[in-house]
Amino acid sequence: MALSRSEQMARIRSRNTGPEMTLRRALWSAGLRYRVHATTPAGRPDIVFPGARVAVFIDGCFWHGCPDHYVRPRSSEEFWSRKLAENCRRDSAQTKRLEDIGWRVCRVWEHEVFETPERLVMRIRSAIASTRWRPPRCWRVVRVAEIDRVLDRERRYLQDLRDSRRRKTVTQCRSTKKWRRMPAA
Repeated sequence: MALSRSEQMARIRSRNTGPEMTLRRALWSAGLRYRVHATTPAGRPDIVFPGARVAVFIDGCFWHGCPDHYVRPRSSEEFWSRKLAENCRRDSAQTKRLEDIGWRVCRVWEHEVFETPERLVMRIRSAIASTRWRPPRCWRVVRVAEIDRVLDRERRYLQDLRDSRRRKTVTQCRSTKKWRRMPAA
């Protein structure tokens, strides 16, 4: 029996996801000790290093507007547009709130966890070790508009997570390039 869209969405976990467990194992193997979903002054990040005041968020490519892997849904477009914009606003506000009180915030994409876990461990280790650490620029797709249905063209509106005044627009063929984890060899 096929599940309805609502039933399918209800089954998506928000904690202990595959990317989260993979990154936690990599950090633990590298000797980094952390807290999981610990309370901070601005929510409960996926991974927290309380002593160093470092918060790590693992953002899903679809839910948080990954510039490389976000795929615009063809149904309920208005609903999904609002949902994407709300998620991006919340991510930005949460990040700014933590950084304003002296926390360092590492936001990583789910695809990075599987593609370059060693690089993420180094980035997080740097955030823990250096009070001068600066995060890389973090672009988010905040809106997608269909331009031409026949040619399948769309315009993506991107915004920097930490500076909403920094924006850019990309016109391209509709992306259907969802990120997929490759099976272990």
